[in-house]
This record gives sequence, structure tokens and C-alpha cells, in this order.
Amino acid sequence: MAVVVSGGTRGIGLEIAARLARPGRTVVVGYHADHDVAAQASERLAATGARPVAVAADVGTAAGAAALVAAVPGDEPIDQVVHSAVQIVMGPALAADPSTFEHALAVNGTGLYHLARAALPRLVRGSLVLFLSSRGGRVVVPENYAAVGIGKAMGEALVRYLAVELAPRGIRVNAVAPGALDTAAVRTLYGDRTEELLAAKARSIPAGRALRHEDYLGLVEFLASPAAEMITGQTIPVYGGGDLIG
Repeated sequence: MAVVVSGGTRGIGLEIAARLARPGRTVVVGYHADHDVAAQASERLAATGARPVAVAADVGTAAGAAALVAAVPGDEPIDQVVHSAVQIVMGPALAADPSTFEHALAVNGTGLYHLARAALPRLVRGSLVLFLSSRGGRVVVPENYAAVGIGKAMGEALVRYLAVELAPRGIRVNAVAPGALDTAAVRTLYGDRTEELLAAKARSIPAGRALRHEDYLGLVEFLASPAAEMITGQTIPVYGGGDLIG
């Protein structure tokens, strides 16, 4: 049973790929262009005993998503498909190049559709399709987040529609929305202000500490397990209560 993770060579995508890796399991991780980072990710996954395959693919297109899925060898079934790839467009939405902005929406949102469609012949009863969302899919996050936030909103809608469509096959579709973490994407968004912003976020969390990768990884592992058989079509936030305060 294989795992396919778009955006799986760094940040949250890599953490999820590593958590779902098992000895002998194929773990296909997609990336955009950083071959060195992909090689490092493959080394980390190989250390778990899994069989990593890193693929440079544009999951904002049907062809790119199909290429990522096709990297699973032979007729090996796919147990989990995770869409974690993200494309950031800096600046206001209306100032962006339209083709660049539209492509970012495809990567950030409708890539989930392309991945699910490409993987469908190899998904089995009990498989999970997982989308990585964020708070910006439901509220406006200022400064450079429009393409991500709008894409995430599209992805969350797809989660609901695909969940209903795939439920008769025993395939679940869910989304996890972690709060702010120190990732390459966050540092692209906020640059030198990243540590200051993360510290401020941590102070605002009622749970009393900053988020850690472990805080959402346990949830992902649960959603991928038979124990979550009747959980589908949901977007589950992991904010430590930070989303409950106006």
C-alpha cells in the first residue's frame, strides 16, 4: 500500500510523509524544482525503511498529478493521497499576473481534484484522501496570502463534494488545518518577521504554547486508520484554541 504526498519534500508535507512511511511501503513525494531538498527528503524517508520516490511534478495540472500518481510502481494500491503542495503569489491579488494567480489557485486548491481523479483507479476501501488547509481558507489573512487562502477555500469545498462522491466506495476525504508553524512557506510569506509573528501567535494560543508538528501528525495518523472509518468530508483545525478568540 503506497502513500502519495504532493509538496512532500519539505515542511508539513514531509512531516506527514515521514509519519505515514512504513518499512517496505512506497512513499511518493512530489516537489516543484529543488532537487537537493528532494534528495534530502528521500534520505529521511529511506531511513524509516520505506521506498521513497521523489517526483518533480506540477500538481496544478491534470498531467502533473497523473505523473505523481504514476510513480507508484506496478499495480500497488494507494492507501493515502495527501495534497500539501502550495504556491505563494506575493502582493495583492488584483496586482498579480492573472495567469500566475490562476495557476497558484490550481496548485493550492483544485490540485486536490486532479490528484484524487488520477489516484482513483488505485484507491481501495479504507483509503484516505487528505487536504492540507489553513485558517486563511475561511478568514482573510492579509499580506501575500490571497492565492493560498482562496485556493484553500476551493480545496475545502472539494473535500465535501468528493467525500460524498467517494463514500460508497469506502474512500474518505478530509482536511486538516494546522495553525502557524515555522516552515519554508511561512518564511516566504513573512521573511525577517517570521520569528516575531510566530511568537505573537504562540502568545495568543489559549493552550499556552506554540504549535508543534506532533500536534497535527497524530490526527493525520488517526484519520488514516480504520478507527476513522466514519469520519469524512471534514476540515479539522489544529490551533490550540487560537481560532476561538475574536
